[in-house]
Amino acid sequence: MQDSGITLQRGGVSQPMEQGVHHDRALEIALANPLAKNVETIPIDHANGRVLAKPLASYVDDPRFDNSAMDGFAVRASDCKEGPSTLTVVGVSQTGGEQPPAIGPGQACRIMTGAPLPEGADAIVMVEDTKVDGTRVTILGPARTGYIRRRAENLSKGQEALPPGATLSSATLALAGTMGYGEVEVVKRPTIAILSTGDELVPPGSELAPGQIYESNSHALASLVESMGCHAVRHESVADSMDELRTTLDKLSGHDAILTSGGVSMGEWDLVRRIMEEEGDLSFWRMRIRPGGPPLFGTWRETPLFGLPGNPVSSLVVFHVLVAPWIAGSLGYHRELGPRISRRVSVILEEDIPGAPGKLCLRRIRIRSEDGQLLAATHTHQGSGNMHSMVAHNGLTLLPPDTDGKAGEVVDALWLV
Repeated sequence: MQDSGITLQRGGVSQPMEQGVHHDRALEIALANPLAKNVETIPIDHANGRVLAKPLASYVDDPRFDNSAMDGFAVRASDCKEGPSTLTVVGVSQTGGEQPPAIGPGQACRIMTGAPLPEGADAIVMVEDTKVDGTRVTILGPARTGYIRRRAENLSKGQEALPPGATLSSATLALAGTMGYGEVEVVKRPTIAILSTGDELVPPGSELAPGQIYESNSHALASLVESMGCHAVRHESVADSMDELRTTLDKLSGHDAILTSGGVSMGEWDLVRRIMEEEGDLSFWRMRIRPGGPPLFGTWRETPLFGLPGNPVSSLVVFHVLVAPWIAGSLGYHRELGPRISRRVSVILEEDIPGAPGKLCLRRIRIRSEDGQLLAATHTHQGSGNMHSMVAHNGLTLLPPDTDGKAGEVVDALWLV
């Protein structure tokens, strides 16, 4: 059962804050405060990696006309049925050229790949299966109707071929161009600010004093944010000071969302949790997942804010199972064609993997393919501070609460991109 009896005072108004929520409920709460979706129109030359904001329907038939799939000769199949036959060449059909002459009985037209099919022709003979002598061509091989690309066999004018929420990549950009689009309407990249907190943090490459550690979470989170089609804005880490944290959050509230790392647990110096309780609008705190139990979500000055755990693995895991689907849901990403950093798969466990009492268990696993099956096992210890484990593994189990995984069982998992 999840706790939901905590009430916070914000500006004299009592509002409920849920505590210890299940994963689905956490996402539901977060999506009630979605990332703002704005759109812009850009040339397709600049659209690589962007996300379509609306469906694209073809302006043209594809192909626009019947054409040849081979270099060779356009013929009448009835003229080429019995043994070698010799036909009169009446012209040439070239791509981008004039309409070729029609052919009649006993005639052929030289044709290039992609060139229009002459009127009267119903088959193509490959150039390799012919012998040319002046204006005469001898047909030595089969005349194939299958070498003709028929008008609109790929797309019809007005047919919707690209859905909203699809990522524009090499194939989708080529298809948009084929359909006649010189520019496209795309989702404007939201900016997401990333802030790590803690007196002990110093930038990588600096000299370490006693008690200090290198700050790395913001770099990992920035990479994930960019992979989800947003623009990451990293801020230097802040010390454990309510005044400094407040000033920095106020500054970052001008972005579309804020991700913090650290300071969300139950300790006296977990200041992100404290400042959100006292001065922010906190919607939930703590999730029933392992690892990554203490995250929070709310708004700061009306800007959505996720407070992620400071442990490196927990921070990344929470992004995968909560922040990434929140971004996708907010911006209307297509389930299969939109940006994503993982995909749900079924794997066969190669070993027993313990679950977690009352919590969704996200054990790190290495997924591999063998004989058409996906197999999964662990390869390092599962400590939430062990970032090496996120490199040694490429997936996360999705073991339901109170469920252990047994060797040989099929379980759901996230295969990380």
